[in-house]
Amino acid sequence: MTLVVQIALAAAMLAVLAALFGGIYSMTQGGAFARKYGNRFMRARVLLQALALLLFLLLLLSRN
Repeated sequence: MTLVVQIALAAAMLAVLAALFGGIYSMTQGGAFARKYGNRFMRARVLLQALALLLFLLLLLSRN
């Protein structure tokens, strides 16, 4: 179980990183692209960070 949670946590952290860089790219492009995707990247990043935090807590609880 611990290995599965570790892999899921790593995947969630990589997804947060991808959403962060997507948001940064959206800000640098500006214009219609930023208006359309900027808020979506921000929401995705926040939700993915929450998922990563929950997986981290689950990992801590499963080790005790």
